[in-house]
Amino acid sequence: MLQFILPAVAIILISLPLVKVVQGKTTKRSAKMRLATHVCGFFGTVFAVIVFQMMTNTVYAETSAVSSMTGTIAQGMGFLGAALATGLSALGAGIAVAAAAPAAIGAISENEKNFGKSLIFVAMGEGVAIYGLLISILIINAL
Repeated sequence: MLQFILPAVAIILISLPLVKVVQGKTTKRSAKMRLATHVCGFFGTVFAVIVFQMMTNTVYAETSAVSSMTGTIAQGMGFLGAALATGLSALGAGIAVAAAAPAAIGAISENEKNFGKSLIFVAMGEGVAIYGLLISILIINAL
């Protein structure tokens, strides 16, 4: 039961300083202090979890599921690379579309003939995410 309660308490304690910031009831200085407290609490919790995991001696039961989960470091790095390719390309596509779409709407409102030209720029921004997804599929297929 402690394994479920302790992480829940840690999440609540980490999130508590940001409640008034989200509600908009703080000054600028107080918001910065609350954010710094939040970041320090997060990294402190991560450090505590790592130390706690190193101190415990866990015994795993021998099952086929546990024994089949073996892999190499290279395979793990490949999965990490695929995840980064997808995630960062989606982030870049979101930034590109966030800049191109309002400009396209403005261009269309001034002259309706600009629809095709502006649609190309929005689609190019979305294409970045598709390219990242294709790269991650190629990485996973190579594993």
